[in-house]
Amino acid sequence: MATQAAFLAGLSQLAAQPGRDRAVAPARVAVAAVGVGSAKVGVRVGVKAGTAEAKAVAQRRGVRCRASLIEPDGGRLVDLVAPEEGGRRAALRREAAELPHRLRLSRVDKEWVHVLSEGWASPLQGFMREHEFLQALHFNAIRGADGRMVNMSVPIVLSLGDAQRRAIQADGATRVALVDQRDRPIAVLSDIEIYKHNKEERIARTWGTTAPGLPYVEEAITNAGDWLIGGDLEVIEPIKYNDGLDQYRLSPAQLREEFARRNADAVFAFQLRNPVHNGHALLMTDTRKRLLEMGYKNPVLLLHPLGGFTKADDVPLSWRMKQHEKVLEEGVLNPESTVVAIFPSPMHYAGPTEVQWHAKARINAGANFYIVGRDPAGMSHPTEKRDLYDADHGKKVLSMAPGLERLNILPFKVAAYDTKQKKMDFFDPSRKDDFLFISGTKMRTLAKNRENPPDGFMCPGGWKVLVEYYDSLVPSEGSSKLREPVAA
Repeated sequence: MATQAAFLAGLSQLAAQPGRDRAVAPARVAVAAVGVGSAKVGVRVGVKAGTAEAKAVAQRRGVRCRASLIEPDGGRLVDLVAPEEGGRRAALRREAAELPHRLRLSRVDKEWVHVLSEGWASPLQGFMREHEFLQALHFNAIRGADGRMVNMSVPIVLSLGDAQRRAIQADGATRVALVDQRDRPIAVLSDIEIYKHNKEERIARTWGTTAPGLPYVEEAITNAGDWLIGGDLEVIEPIKYNDGLDQYRLSPAQLREEFARRNADAVFAFQLRNPVHNGHALLMTDTRKRLLEMGYKNPVLLLHPLGGFTKADDVPLSWRMKQHEKVLEEGVLNPESTVVAIFPSPMHYAGPTEVQWHAKARINAGANFYIVGRDPAGMSHPTEKRDLYDADHGKKVLSMAPGLERLNILPFKVAAYDTKQKKMDFFDPSRKDDFLFISGTKMRTLAKNRENPPDGFMCPGGWKVLVEYYDSLVPSEGSSKLREPVAA
């Protein structure tokens, strides 16, 4: 990981970023986005970029070729962190401390502040007002200032209780301070709008069910306030977690800087919330091979694990990052063409609805290709013995989603363990009996029982990390309950 390590070490030396709603300077790379109306066409292997044939394809399919990284949604990358220049950050800190109304942020609320502040949700300028909330809920998109529809499939909202609502409205307040669990000011929300939080409608529209047991609902909605407050957000300083992983939390602007530094002429993103096995690596290396065959000279992989809230049985972020490090150290993925960073969003497990958010956010980070697999952002039904979503609907929805026309969707090839070659390979239906499918559940069971997987399933160092994690889940002394996992 030497290449990325050098970049991470130099981040502190970057010039201070200007204030909110900052335009991103174009990087000197060539990127093509392929689309036909609202439905994207697949990657056409063998058409060389810049050739007469490529130009003809562009004319037929409406391909728009740019001399820069793909533009953020709305054309500008939003930056909601107060600049230090001119004393604005210090002034905002004083103002937040003096505001009479303070809303305490939950863990998930703070993660959304992080997401908004760095422009992952561009062009959103803060927590959604009612018209934005309704558009996201019912259209999976919002209308930007230029009149164009921008994909936004999950509501990004902040709740408050009835007593707080009455107090704010009685004072006619237009600004409130947002504070953390220790009552330290984090941000100021201005030009506020308060509206009803219809939880049942929100849950039904986002998840397609109101069944009990949805992880995000239980964490962030069930016990939330009955009102929502939206407004323009200004964050006092960059969000930090001080957990030893902040060097991986690269903002969209920082990622674009890194892609430009590497002279990337295509960026393909892979979202994950699980450890990387060799089947994942095969998919990612094959994708790069396909892009090279298309004529790109230096496609760069954005390996982008989700770093916000996840359900209790998912492997914690610190352990996943340690496992990802081993994948690069052992050469399973090439460090020279891979950027590993943390995506700060909480996880909804909302299937085809949520996968649009995952894809949209990566556009703002500069990715113009997005790898999608089986049942993206899905989960088992919380009360029935079946998957909550159709396994193919996620990739189908992405191919039609409003506001994602500029993004190239790369569906997974099916990878499985080839028992003859003793390695992960693409599934060959002509000899289906030679292949072994190892589910995430089976992988976790093997690790918990300290059993070795088949040779070639995962790099040795990565598997060792996974076993160490499950070893940390030993019962506490005098208790039958599992203790919290120790930090990696």
